[in-house]
Amino acid sequence: MHAPFALFVHDSDHSRSCEAPAMLPSQPLLHAAVFALAALQALASDTFIAAVYEHAVILPDATDEPVSPDEALALMNRNMDVLEGAIKEATQQGAHIIVTPEDGIYGWLFTRETIYPYLEDIPDPAVNWIPCTDPTRYGPAPVQERLSCMARNNSIYVVANIGDKKPCNSSDPGCPSDGRYQYNTDVVFDPEGKLVARYHKYNLFMSETQFNYPKEPEAITFETPFGKFGIFTCFDILFREPAVVLVSELQVDTVLFPTAWMNVLPFLTAVEFHSAWAMGMGVNLLSANTHNISLAMTGSGIYAPDGARTYYYNMKSGDGHLLIAELDSHPRLSPASSPAVSWSSYALSIKRFSLNDRDFSGLIFHDRFTFTELTKPEGNLTVCQKDLCCHLSYKMAGKREDEVYVLGAFDGLHVVEGQYYLQICTLLKCKSTDRNTCGQPVETAQTKFEMFSLSGTFGTNYVFPEVLYNGVQLAPGEFEVLCDGRLKSKHGTSKPLITVTLFGRLYEKDLPHPLRTSQ
Repeated sequence: MHAPFALFVHDSDHSRSCEAPAMLPSQPLLHAAVFALAALQALASDTFIAAVYEHAVILPDATDEPVSPDEALALMNRNMDVLEGAIKEATQQGAHIIVTPEDGIYGWLFTRETIYPYLEDIPDPAVNWIPCTDPTRYGPAPVQERLSCMARNNSIYVVANIGDKKPCNSSDPGCPSDGRYQYNTDVVFDPEGKLVARYHKYNLFMSETQFNYPKEPEAITFETPFGKFGIFTCFDILFREPAVVLVSELQVDTVLFPTAWMNVLPFLTAVEFHSAWAMGMGVNLLSANTHNISLAMTGSGIYAPDGARTYYYNMKSGDGHLLIAELDSHPRLSPASSPAVSWSSYALSIKRFSLNDRDFSGLIFHDRFTFTELTKPEGNLTVCQKDLCCHLSYKMAGKREDEVYVLGAFDGLHVVEGQYYLQICTLLKCKSTDRNTCGQPVETAQTKFEMFSLSGTFGTNYVFPEVLYNGVQLAPGEFEVLCDGRLKSKHGTSKPLITVTLFGRLYEKDLPHPLRTSQ
């Protein structure tokens, strides 16, 4: 997908391999490379068992004054009791690694002052430290000690999100007035309990005033017997640094993703966007969300480039949930690995399907889209906005009088809860037959489609394909992305359709950090 010099073949079905043939090395070099690869593979695993835990976080009482360190630790231990149970269960089911959510150990109801008792000094993993066996080496670190022991006692990689504190002074012009940096931090402990990764969140959400962002983005990776791993947190997934850098430049196989994600229909529910991101980037993604129904927080999953291996979305139960699935260690080397995609190839090759004299506008998550209605049971439509034209071919299983679907296009800067540049083509169900409701959140539908094919004249290689069914359910295996950029159903939809979306990101048009997250 990200190879700029890929050759895109245009033939009758647009489904042949999309990449140019590579130059072959000489025979001696080829034999040597094959032998070296075989030797490496003999030491590694082709697959691994992954686990994520969606945790219903036990929250602290809201307070304007900091609690004592003992009170803070007591709350964190209550949450870690739950996480430890999930880790033990995952181990019993053969998991090699488990990801737990952002804010999963202490919650999020904090000011800069009130979170301080919950923070620990987290050293650079280069110090080669096992907190479980040497807990006081860097001062009091009871949380790191316990997480390290969970990993060591269960022989499993443990991924958790905690807070880091780093003292500073006036010699540092960026030093906060209270003399310390505070970071939203992911940590990874290996099966021996050693700290092997530490990541400071770079793209803070607008409400995270208790934390600082690091001066430079951190691209954190580590090697395992089952591939190269990278890690980032929640809001980071919408930006180039570090998310795209880890995949496109550092070539990680699997991304670890602790998150506290509030679902926003129709495009940004957790299961929908995270599965699309894994598919669009061609990597595994282990996404662990917090569970809080009142804040619309749910949706965790284990995602592969070819779709969700397992996922969980539940707005009714208040309980946490453990997910376990097997993944390829090196998805790029898998026979099922998708070829490069030219996202605008098909859309640029055809004429507009329709004149769109009945276009209208509407808002989706504060962005003004251009819409055109699907007035017939089947047809071909085009809708354009600025540089983006979206083409849709479709056939409904039956057109209902009580449901309205539209084709929409958006090409512009999203400016609410962060600023980032989008190009979006979408087929979606309106909330009611009133066209003024098109774009408002809707979770249910009754219309199935016998076929759909959506494409757009995208100005980016970073496009994430989403298909969402009735009840906020995914459609793994029921759609495909052709190398010419069409998002296409395979055999119709097995369930009523909420949306089919191509969610494009133009990172080069984003504002500099931190301006884009300061609104």
